[in-house]
Formats: sequence, C-alpha cells, structure tokens
Amino acid sequence: MVKEIEKTGLPVVHVATVLPISQTVGANRIVPAVAIPHPLGNPDLSKKDEKALRREIVEKALEALQTDINEQTVFLDEE
Repeated sequence: MVKEIEKTGLPVVHVATVLPISQTVGANRIVPAVAIPHPLGNPDLSKKDEKALRREIVEKALEALQTDINEQTVFLDEE
C-alpha cells in the first residue's frame, strides 16, 4: 500500500516495529517504533515520559516526510 500511495506523489512514512518487514515490502521511509503491542508508546513510562517518547517518534516521522531520498531509508534516532 505504501508504494501505491507514493506513486501518486505523496510521500509516506512507515512507522514500524519490525524493520525487516518494512524493508521487504518496499517502504521507502521507515521510522522505528517501540514495540508491537505499543508502537507509539510505552505504558511502563510515566505519562510525561511517554508523551515525550511519542512526540519524538512523530517528529522523526515528520522529518522523514520532508527528506528527499533516493533509496530506502531508515530514520534512526541520533544519539
């Protein structure tokens, strides 16, 4: 589905918990998520920390949308 949407000219970011699957299906912009049951959060964190984690993932996805790429790219955390 990601590749079909991109054919129309709309960039797509695949926020994924299992990177090899995203790479195999051909997603061009991939942002790693946290875990399968909670891709955009971690219920073990405090509300404040979980909100920060979610914001970080969404901001990374927005950055990926704005980035020109020529090949499949995984947008990893910059630590």
